[in-house]
Formats: sequence, C-alpha cells, structure tokens
Amino acid sequence: MKSNAYISHISYFLPDHVEKNIDLQNEFPGKVDIDLIEKLGVTSRHIATNGLRASDMGVIVAEQLFTETGFDRSQLDALIYCSLNHDYITPATSCLVQKELGLGHNIATFDLNHGCSGYVYCLALAKSIMHTLNMKNVLIITSTVPTKYVHPKNLSIRLLFGDASSATLLSMTEENSSGIGEFILGTDGSGYKKIIIRDGMDANPLTIASFEERTDQFGNIYTDSSIDMDGPGTFFFIIRKIPKIIEETLEKNNLSKDDIDLYVLHQANYMALEKVREKLGIASERFFYSMATTGNTIQSTIPIAIKEAMEQGKIMKGSKVLIAGFGTGISWGATVLTF
Repeated sequence: MKSNAYISHISYFLPDHVEKNIDLQNEFPGKVDIDLIEKLGVTSRHIATNGLRASDMGVIVAEQLFTETGFDRSQLDALIYCSLNHDYITPATSCLVQKELGLGHNIATFDLNHGCSGYVYCLALAKSIMHTLNMKNVLIITSTVPTKYVHPKNLSIRLLFGDASSATLLSMTEENSSGIGEFILGTDGSGYKKIIIRDGMDANPLTIASFEERTDQFGNIYTDSSIDMDGPGTFFFIIRKIPKIIEETLEKNNLSKDDIDLYVLHQANYMALEKVREKLGIASERFFYSMATTGNTIQSTIPIAIKEAMEQGKIMKGSKVLIAGFGTGISWGATVLTF
C-alpha cells in the first residue's frame, strides 16, 4: 500500500505583548480609524519584546508541539526552519534549533528564507524528502519577527505585521484518504523590490545612510534598513495572480472549486483576500480569515489559520483544504491538503 505524507499536528505560539491598532490613533492623528482597520482586517498584533528572537520562538513552539502530542522527538528525521530572521549569517539557524531542542545527530536540517510563500515551500520540501529519502517524520518550524524591521513611523506596514511561530509535524500514513496533494510553485524575481529590506546583506551592506529616514508617496516613513512595501503593487499582484494559481492548483489535483471544503490563503490583508474570493466566486463561509488578532505573521499565517479552523470545527476528518502562499520574492505556492 502506498504511504502518504500528511499533517499530523500543528501548534502555534504568540508573544505576550499585544499592540492594538486603534491605539495608534494617538501616534498618527487623523490617519487611523475603524473603517481603515476593518478594511485591513487586523485589530491587534502580537509583538516580540525583551530580545525574544525568532529562533527562541521556534524552540518554544516545537516544545509546545511535543508536549501537546507526546511525540518522541528522537523519531524525527528532518527539521525545516523557515524564517526571515536568522541568528548568524552562518551557521544555519536550523542547526542551532536542533541543538536547543536536543534532537538526535542523525537528523537533516534545512533553512528556508522564503517569506509569505514559505509554509507551502516547506510542505513541498518535506513531502519530497519523505517520499524520496524514506523519512517518516519531519518537523516544520516557521518563526519570524517582522516587527524588528518595521519602522515605527511606517503606518501602512505597522498596521499589518505581527510576530508568531508555528510548528507542523508531518508523518507518513497508509490511509489513501489523507495527505498532501500536488503543488503549484512559482517565482517572478523581477518583482523583488515590491517587498524588500534593501540594506544589511552583501548587495548593500549597512552604512550610516541605511538609517536615514525617507518618505514614500503615501507619507509613510521608512529607511533602507527597514521593510519597504509597494502596497498597491502587491495588492494588484495578489488579485491578478492568485485566482489563476488557485485554478491551476485545482486542475493539477483533478478537483473543482466545489470539491474544496475550505480555502486557507496567506493572511495578507482582508481587502486583498476578499477580492480574490469574489473573483473566484467562492462563498464567504468557505474562505477562512484569521488575521484579526494576529495580523500578517508572514510564514506562520497559514498554519495558524489551519489550526484555528480545526478548533472551530471547519476542518474535520476528510476535509479538503486548498492553501496558497504568496509574497516576497515575488514567489507563490499552493496545494490541497486532505485531513
């Protein structure tokens, strides 16, 4: 009987400190109101404080998963760590997380730097190595602290991004009804400037000029060492490209839109996802939103949304869930999960 890779458990972690978007009215008089917050779909976000690193949150959420499941960590064959934040240029942060978790020395470790498409890329990599290298259990950790790179005067970005981590345990099953479907993956590097931190690596090392404040056409302040996002360009990329990706994913998996019980997309912002849903003609109850109290947590939005949907009874045994991630790169990925 053919074995399939499937998601056996998801955990997520949110830092304690919470920033409410409505409270930003004091910092940005006349620019923040209920209408704007509702359009974005984010009322509050969690912020990592007191030097809490992304790798720290990755360790915390992995330990949380082990506690919740009772899974024997010695049975892990591989660890995939996906983040924008890395402890060092070298070594890979996954090596440090392996050490902190006390995992065995016979484990493969990978670092992925993909942003909002990262979780889907992790699943594709995990499924591939499990089927080709005969691995039984793979742990995916997504953990990013984007707020570290958000300029406090950049309102358009500050209203959206929050910090979080997630842990996903993939195992093998002989149940033909469960598993991870076929993938659509893609990249258009010509759009790399749409979401970018310009300075800090080999292309543009940090200098004094990296911290000089600049103002974009919408009045948002940023520096070359902080996140700069072409909001309108990113919005139009989403509504133009993502419906096509979803249709391609359905076709590749021999499914129709009605075969999918729930659509879980990267939680970029409410306006963009609503445009995608309307363009596809999918009922709102089959589109899942989970950004209200977490915001855009980059790689972690999809696993957090899946976990919340499970807790709300919207994903059950036998459910087919189409997931799609898209963003920095520009890159994208989608697949169908059967639970």
